[in-house]
Amino acid sequence: MMGLGREAALRQGITLEGVTVGYNALEGLVAIGAGIAAGSVALTGFGIDSVIEVTSGALLWWRLRAELGLAPLGPTVERRAARGAGLLLLALGVYILLHAVGVLVTGSHPESSPIGIGLTVVSLIVMPLLARGKLRVAASLGSRALRADAHETIVCAWLSATTLLGLGLNAVLGWWWADPAAALAMLPLIVREGAEAWRGEASEGED
Repeated sequence: MMGLGREAALRQGITLEGVTVGYNALEGLVAIGAGIAAGSVALTGFGIDSVIEVTSGALLWWRLRAELGLAPLGPTVERRAARGAGLLLLALGVYILLHAVGVLVTGSHPESSPIGIGLTVVSLIVMPLLARGKLRVAASLGSRALRADAHETIVCAWLSATTLLGLGLNAVLGWWWADPAAALAMLPLIVREGAEAWRGEASEGED
């Protein structure tokens, strides 16, 4: 029979993943819209990554509900979703590489984006708090999948910082090249996260 401590941890995890899905969905839509409007490769890529993270958050939300007996979960759902998210992240890496190099070669200047700057500042506050909560719950549950999702949230925080740096340098100093450079700086994190999700390391380690 499930202990009270574990049930409380599961419910806390469900709440954290619900907040993750809701926030990342809003963040992604705003970032993509603002990025396209400003011609910012970094901000658009940041938004696409946020939308992809909605998939991971929704999957963990479903898994935790399933353990509470609130939802069915097939044995291959997590692995398939993880591989799909990994493929999308690798595709995002290709998009960023092509567009960032194109901007640097053509000298296309992105406009400043006050909305993007404000959004990334908020994300720098929200993402670490969510990651800390997920790591605590993951330790209580012994869940490698939830721990992996927490690390994805940490990656999102780093992407927020990188995007903010590029947007800030462009807005304050007029360093237009800082935006595509910031986008390229995201690539190692995005490719690593995508490759790990594609291999399904977290799902294979989950009981």
